Amino acid sequence: MAGEILDNQGRGEASWSWPPIHPEGRKYGLIAVAIALVPLLIFDWEIIGWPLLFLAVGVFSFFRDPERVIPQAENAIISPADGMVTLIRTVEPPLELQGDDGAGNMGLPAEPMTRISVFMSVFDVHINRAPIAGTVQRVVYVPGKFVNADLDKASEENERQHVLIERGDGVKIGFTQIAGLVARRIVPFVKPGDTVAKGQRIGLIRFGSRVDLYLPAGTEPKVLMGQKIIAGETVLAELGQASLLEGVSQ
Repeated sequence: MAGEILDNQGRGEASWSWPPIHPEGRKYGLIAVAIALVPLLIFDWEIIGWPLLFLAVGVFSFFRDPERVIPQAENAIISPADGMVTLIRTVEPPLELQGDDGAGNMGLPAEPMTRISVFMSVFDVHINRAPIAGTVQRVVYVPGKFVNADLDKASEENERQHVLIERGDGVKIGFTQIAGLVARRIVPFVKPGDTVAKGQRIGLIRFGSRVDLYLPAGTEPKVLMGQKIIAGETVLAELGQASLLEGVSQ
């Protein structure tokens, strides 16, 4: 299915399959299996071994990397992360995404922008994807704390990595990968100068975290607070569209 064109008129073929495990997680899954087999095979401690083996399955599951069908509409900004929309705020973007980067490349303006925060639990897919197609202008890592990623202050206090992507027409989208209480490592797959496609895998955060995305002026979210969204598939916003959307939880 990878690379196949599908549409809303029935073109293409779709079927369910077991999601592959990302190479970054295979070593952790194998280590967890090896640890579980020690009490099972050597000491015959089933009361310890079976729970550890179940945990190993969970480790493999955490690093699952399913295929996604990426919307190709030119102005669509897609979600970089699986999870729940827990915060929508109007704030200035981080300093690391603003101003000149020293090489003549300008970042986001130093003015209020709409920030969408997506919280990823340990049960969500943790592969992050590019919200637009373009050139990676910045990848800035910032060490920090590991407070609950669901809190607003996590944007400024936690370990995080800022990424700025610029389209060919000059539109820039910045987003931030934020480590949480359990997450202890942000793994980038891209570097400045790389060209990425919309929905391309750009990194992962291990074991629970959050991603913040900053929308350009005049663009409002097409998602709601509390909504469950999918990386690479859910359209977060459309450039230049700003309208109030309401939903009812039930």
